[in-house]
Amino acid sequence: MKIKPFLALRPKSGLADKIASPPYDVVDTEEARALAGDNPYCFLRIVRSEIEFPPDSDPYDDRIYVRAAENLEKFKAEGWLKPAEQPALYVYRLRTDDHTQTGIVTVSHIDDYDQGRIKRHEKTRKPTEDDRTRHVDTVNANTGPVFLTYRDQEVVDELVEQAQQREPLYDFVAPDGVQHTVWVVVDTQQWVDAFAALPEAYVADGHHRAASAARVARQRRDADPGSSGTEEYNWFLTVFFPAGQLKVLPYNRCVKDLNGMDADAFLAAVKNIFPVKEVAHQAPESVGHVCTYLAGRWYELAVDPLDASDPVACLDVSVLQDRVLAPILAIDDPRNNPRIEFVGGVRGTGELMRRVDSGLAAVAFSMYPVTLAQLMEVADADRIMPPKSTWFEPKLKSGLLIHELS
Repeated sequence: MKIKPFLALRPKSGLADKIASPPYDVVDTEEARALAGDNPYCFLRIVRSEIEFPPDSDPYDDRIYVRAAENLEKFKAEGWLKPAEQPALYVYRLRTDDHTQTGIVTVSHIDDYDQGRIKRHEKTRKPTEDDRTRHVDTVNANTGPVFLTYRDQEVVDELVEQAQQREPLYDFVAPDGVQHTVWVVVDTQQWVDAFAALPEAYVADGHHRAASAARVARQRRDADPGSSGTEEYNWFLTVFFPAGQLKVLPYNRCVKDLNGMDADAFLAAVKNIFPVKEVAHQAPESVGHVCTYLAGRWYELAVDPLDASDPVACLDVSVLQDRVLAPILAIDDPRNNPRIEFVGGVRGTGELMRRVDSGLAAVAFSMYPVTLAQLMEVADADRIMPPKSTWFEPKLKSGLLIHELS
């Protein structure tokens, strides 16, 4: 793996907690507007700049991207964001009451992405990839890191432990209770060497950010016949977390209607495929089971795969898609079908019940989390999971470390 220290754009001392924002893709426009509120420092003004336009504005209007670039320049002109004094790597720890994970923020080379050393497990949606490509190109920066994972390496663990003995650059607790702590690493050769021995990494979260960064780099290479591959636009912002530290939550599903059936008919159709029983619990307790909320009751489906040897077909999300969502509910393309919605596991099963009880959905499916081993097995086989198969928590903040492309 190729990594290198980079000259980060960083919040001015005392402003990190005011600038830091959720990633662009975990909030919708109205949630982003509410979170930004009257806070002029909020980084959502750059990653979701449509919040500064009327609610009925086209989010893909050229003015949205121009405003994002203008806001980034404003943050720099006001001194809210300032360039680091020298290139560096960063150690970034997220801590909750019951979980800690610590990663390395750096920049990775697009050749590792294009040549498959950075492995993927999801397809991207063209509208989202196009949007982020325009955003990166217009603001001339990677404003949020791609979340990568790798098989634990003792030498990297030791370097991370040593870095945490120093005074942190930032240390604050966000409103959701997650503590964010960042340390600077300026002596980086050992880190570069350690990652050079790493054969591969895996995109855990941020497939659209990775794809858009690579597209911008290719566009700029094409426009620059003298490109050597060392230009800053060939590198993109990443954070590497060891797989052993990561916490994967389920990505649940809601379907808005029962494809013309009533609840009894739908349940009967499912019983023709899987063993089904009414249960008191709301989340499956092991792989091979899905809990379903329908007409005020919870049921558990024993979702045996048709081919347990296939790394994709054996996933619970695949079995549900292939044997229930597609044939019974006519959700043939879950990436684009507006009748299905995906609900991150952090919102709990109460959110599934709320949607069904309120009529926003007709049925909900509570999933068992995909494991890191399953994710890696799928990516190693150069296969693709169904969309929205994994939800990683806690979430990184955007705006703490920015990589400018020139």
